[in-house]
Amino acid sequence: MKIAIIGAGKWGKALYHAYSQSNEMVIASRTPRDIEHFVSMDEALRHKHIVIAIPAQFVRSWMEENFIDHGQKILVAAKGIETSTGAFLNEIYGEFVTADRLAFISGPSFATEVQQSLPAALIISSSNSELAQVYADALPNFIKGYISDDVAGAEVAGAYKNVIAIAGGVCEGLGLGNNARAALISRGLVEMTRFGEACGANSETFLSLGGAGDLFLTASSTMSRNFRVGLGLSAGKNIETILEELGEVAEGVPTTKALHKIAIDKDIYLPIANEVYQMIYEGKDPSASVGDLLN
Repeated sequence: MKIAIIGAGKWGKALYHAYSQSNEMVIASRTPRDIEHFVSMDEALRHKHIVIAIPAQFVRSWMEENFIDHGQKILVAAKGIETSTGAFLNEIYGEFVTADRLAFISGPSFATEVQQSLPAALIISSSNSELAQVYADALPNFIKGYISDDVAGAEVAGAYKNVIAIAGGVCEGLGLGNNARAALISRGLVEMTRFGEACGANSETFLSLGGAGDLFLTASSTMSRNFRVGLGLSAGKNIETILEELGEVAEGVPTTKALHKIAIDKDIYLPIANEVYQMIYEGKDPSASVGDLLN
């Protein structure tokens, strides 16, 4: 296959590495990069198969300003919810292309390990099972590819796990121990599933690689940007300082705001996400959040 990656951040470059094992690849981004097979955006968009690895909060503006419809089959490689509207990525992309041309990649996958060709397993979700299979089959032999038709589940799990990961970092930073972390992740999975069901997702998806698998990984490792946000909060830093020190996009931060709004609008009980919201946006003391969760 000939595939174009759009977005040259860590995840975009990791997917470029993975797919380049058995496909003809090019990569493009908003700013020129010194990367092999780097091409203009116009050339990348003329490929039949493209992978878009642009952070969730920039997707709509990027599509409005850059996307030219050539009938491309798109694999979405970002996770999150648009804070200004509460829209999921499939809804945003759906304003520009039909659902049968969209697929979404998820599952436990740190970019650094993918670039090292370490074993992994990922899920490609799409309402078009043939398209999902195409992108799954194109994965390298060190990644086991599965397919699913539960796009809503993939979207919710991929976004929500970043919020629980922030809570996981707080748990670690406060030195609360392994028992607390296990309880947090377990209840986080329950909370994620509750939210997903309210959004029309299949509950079984949250026990899959894209749900529990990605959650367990992201909420328990300093390799996770969102986990490191939680570490910063536990140290008493404000979110502006944390993000400046991080120097990277942490999707869990804006996703927390989106979840908070949706939870109020739909009257969904999300206690962990609510505490993360209060720590980030209202300056609540992390120890007080722990106490309120226990009570």
